[in-house]
Amino acid sequence: MTERALPPEEASRLQSAATQHLWMHFTRHGDLPETGVPIMTRGEGVHLWDADGKRYIDGLAGLFTSQLGHGRRDLAEAAAQQMGTLEFMPLWSYAHPPAIELAERLAGLTPGDLDRVFFTNSGSEAVETAWKLAKNYFRLTGRPGKHKVISRTTAYHGTTHGALSITGLAGLKQPFEPLVPSTVHVSNTNAYRASELTAGALEVTDEQSLERFGRWAADQIGLAIEAEGEDSVAAVFLEPVQNAGGCFPPPPGYFQQVREICDEHDVLLVSDEVICAFGRLGHMFGAEHFDYQPDMITTAKGITSGYAPLGAVLASERLMEPFLQSGAMFGHGYTFGGHPASTAVGVKNLEIFESEGVLEHVQQHAGTFRSTLERLLDLPIVGDVRGEGYFYGIELVKDKTSRASFSAEESERILFGFISKKLYEEGLYCRADDRGDPVIQLSPPLIAGPEDFEEIEQILRHVLSEAWTLL
Repeated sequence: MTERALPPEEASRLQSAATQHLWMHFTRHGDLPETGVPIMTRGEGVHLWDADGKRYIDGLAGLFTSQLGHGRRDLAEAAAQQMGTLEFMPLWSYAHPPAIELAERLAGLTPGDLDRVFFTNSGSEAVETAWKLAKNYFRLTGRPGKHKVISRTTAYHGTTHGALSITGLAGLKQPFEPLVPSTVHVSNTNAYRASELTAGALEVTDEQSLERFGRWAADQIGLAIEAEGEDSVAAVFLEPVQNAGGCFPPPPGYFQQVREICDEHDVLLVSDEVICAFGRLGHMFGAEHFDYQPDMITTAKGITSGYAPLGAVLASERLMEPFLQSGAMFGHGYTFGGHPASTAVGVKNLEIFESEGVLEHVQQHAGTFRSTLERLLDLPIVGDVRGEGYFYGIELVKDKTSRASFSAEESERILFGFISKKLYEEGLYCRADDRGDPVIQLSPPLIAGPEDFEEIEQILRHVLSEAWTLL
């Protein structure tokens, strides 16, 4: 479906300017197609339109962000109204109404006593803040040696130096080394590759073996704390469903055991929910979905449904206590953290979640999303479909029996050279990724329904069937 979005001369001018001046994020500029940079000009609901007027279904919610879909006037008007009243005020010893109101609303939604809200601009900054807060907290409470962080292999936690150090992706880290020391990585919960992770000791074939794998994976965190020394470990950073590698959900009981391990060693549990919060899994927070209690939640993205930049650390009241002493201060902050317009959008976003039953919508249709994607398992190139809520990964293989993955050459030629480009040509915006094994990730706006799932599945089926012939 096409509709003229921009006059040809304007589209050409933008294309030239983008090529000459715009340095895009995570982009191979030398490998851009001959047609140039894809330019999106409009969004409405679950769809996007490019400069040529071609329509795409947004299968990634922008970047796991556009919870309420595109083109909502009510969210835009919330920002405009706030800008006309108070366009800027920092939260450096001052406050303003939308930041106060959003903090209050968030505190009322978080699990347990996560009643303190520290606003940032992004998810990376939220992770950075949580690590600094953990170190500062232990210093103020007489345990300055507790500064290390444990996270999982392949996990992505952000791009700032601290957050990148916590990240478990060697390829992303190497260009910027040396990074911040004091990070340790343990196994993730990729049940499809369990036998590889456990050196053949475990293979997931049923619910009981999945639980055993979960216990094994949680135990790796305890062993790492003991190896480093509990007096040196400040925090464990985990995503409810791990993003990088292709949407690894936790095995049953995993997070409950991790919580016990953290309590035993007086280590803080940080639930990194930059993606998994605000309905992505069907609950406001991923920790709620999987029934565990973190000491901090890091978040961003869906907090405003992408209509304004905002992130936050939601912290336990006990972490605030030492900073309430006279003269104490958490010496950390951002000029635009908790910006008036962004927090006003955040308030409106939460109001819409409630008034339109967004969480209930995801819970109602999540099973259909899963079953629709699982139909793709009849294709020889699809090895695994995994995820939760509206957040799924499809792992691609060249042999389903052995679960053999693509070689580096095959990933480059087929995943990036064909599948990624072809999906876009067919009108599906999603992500093809090989950080770990080759996967396609899907994370549609939370307003998506069965008809949208069908369209996504049909495009994937067509493209993946053709991709199989190229192996």
